[in-house]
Amino acid sequence: MKLTKLEHAALVLDKGGRRLFVDPGSFTSPLTDTARAAAIVITHEHPDHWTPEQLDRIISMNPDIPIFGPAGVAAAAPDYPVTVVAAGDTVVAEPFTLRFFGGTHAVIHETIPVIDNLGVLVDDELYYGGDSFALPEGVTVQTLAVPAGAPWLKISEVMDYVLALAPRRTFPTHEMGLSRGGKDLSNARIKWATEQNGGDFLPLEPNESLDL
Repeated sequence: MKLTKLEHAALVLDKGGRRLFVDPGSFTSPLTDTARAAAIVITHEHPDHWTPEQLDRIISMNPDIPIFGPAGVAAAAPDYPVTVVAAGDTVVAEPFTLRFFGGTHAVIHETIPVIDNLGVLVDDELYYGGDSFALPEGVTVQTLAVPAGAPWLKISEVMDYVLALAPRRTFPTHEMGLSRGGKDLSNARIKWATEQNGGDFLPLEPNESLDL
């Protein structure tokens, strides 16, 4: 399975000639190569994780593609056939197996309502938590997509998240709001936390790929 990191929080996974798109949002360049898509996963309703324009670009080449997301996504995207999933669910979108965890977005501020958010484990290999530090209980995480910068996090929480999951390898995501210096700072902290349990940190940049 091949992982390609796009800008901000979007990921593409390639396996067996099919593709899985995760969180193609407003901070991600317009998708152009969307053929052979097996499914779309949207972790939550915020526009930096999905937009109608990005979905339309995928659907135009894959008319019957399933879209998986929590109830909040279905409510925010009523014009799209979102299949509602919840924590504990497992679905198969050949050739990918998707397991969902968590349930709510991290708190941004007490004045801002907490919305639905689901983390997704792909083929028991890659875990991407969306905008949450919810731990996938009972799972040994091999590859972890680590949020590097957002209004809802501080770097100590990021480090504790990596330490708690002890993945074999990590890479940064959710970083469009960071300057180059900010990315370098977050990368150094994520690298340290990853290496405490013998893991490897891979400082992937947008459009770089990794074989899982």
